[in-house]
Amino acid sequence: MSVHLTENDRQMLDGLRGEGVRMAMSIVVRMAEVLDAAELMSVTQAHIDGCGLLSDAGLEFAETLAARGARVSIPTTLNMGPLDLQHWREFEIPEEFAAKAIRQARAYEQMGCVPTWTCAPYQGYLTPRFGQQIAWGESNAIVYANSVLGARTNRYGDYLDICAAITGRVPKCGLHLAENRRGQILLRLVDIEPSVWQEDGSYAALGHLMGPMVGERIPVIEGLPANASDDQLKALGAAAASSGAVALFHAVGVTPEASTREAAFAGNTPERVIEIHAADLLAARADLSTAEEGEKLDLVVLGCPHFSFAEFVQLAKLLDSHDATALHPETEMIVISGQASYSLAQRSDMLGVLDRFGVRVTLDTCPFHTPMVSPRVQVLMTNSGKCAYYAPGELGVRVAFGSMADCVRSAIVGHVCRKGN
Repeated sequence: MSVHLTENDRQMLDGLRGEGVRMAMSIVVRMAEVLDAAELMSVTQAHIDGCGLLSDAGLEFAETLAARGARVSIPTTLNMGPLDLQHWREFEIPEEFAAKAIRQARAYEQMGCVPTWTCAPYQGYLTPRFGQQIAWGESNAIVYANSVLGARTNRYGDYLDICAAITGRVPKCGLHLAENRRGQILLRLVDIEPSVWQEDGSYAALGHLMGPMVGERIPVIEGLPANASDDQLKALGAAAASSGAVALFHAVGVTPEASTREAAFAGNTPERVIEIHAADLLAARADLSTAEEGEKLDLVVLGCPHFSFAEFVQLAKLLDSHDATALHPETEMIVISGQASYSLAQRSDMLGVLDRFGVRVTLDTCPFHTPMVSPRVQVLMTNSGKCAYYAPGELGVRVAFGSMADCVRSAIVGHVCRKGN
């Protein structure tokens, strides 16, 4: 065996801590061999992406681990699941699908996972601290944890994430190590008016542009406003992780490991310098849309990643600012969130505003993991770069990308209507 194991590691691998732990540890060790990691290291928190019902094999894997007595050894949260466990019947979800989803949820809960059911775990329970070693799944959560919070995680996919949570151990490599977190490519934002960054869609557009530009390299962005909000950075990272494979970015003067350009590159010279202009952002925004201006709009989807409390506030204000009292009768709007943000929203009157307009809120899931989008939907609008990137292939729809204000305006008039058009 090429991986050095501690006595505790060997006991888990030899089955002395139970069959479920042995199964999980065997997978962790095999992955360390694949990654050429010389040893394992401890993590203190996990977030599980493999709890989405992507296949019967995933359900069988979770139930097998639970049946063999596996239990998580570190605090472990759950990503969005296959359906809104409380309100799934309102979205015409097939009973057979729901039954499997509920079985899978129970298996992960039986293993001791915290039922957060959100793709934005950084917005609520157990938000990791700077420098904390964690094992997170879900691409947008990974890039946010590494970049905005300064925690340390590799990209833990299905089903290595639950194995890490059970054993508390991961291969010692990649972004867990300080020497692998230095910037590699410099992205200079040139001649872009400050007003551009007041438009929330600009951050998703930058992420969409950045993803294929850098691939798996670590970009350093120079020129972002110092007051960029959490939700704007969330949108940037989510889009970059979707169009590319970005797991960490640095923004000079914004993110914690990039107080200066020199700090972001750890004193090294950038491998490459790329200038990004306003025209590049406009082109990226256009690339996120496959639907035309003026097309009849069937559905607006907001909350990919999950809506934050601040986004609930923003949406309520936008709806209140219009003379209309309801959405267009042929256009639906769905907001997707997690329990933490939704519970805060319930403590104000903003949900009443959403309800009066006919906005539907669903929790715990996403449009790509549960059949909430009707086959009748042909044109979908969103302010999410991630949703816009995946929806044509995943849902078979044409997509219009715009700001949240564009989405509200379009939902009221019933057709795609963006500012300036």
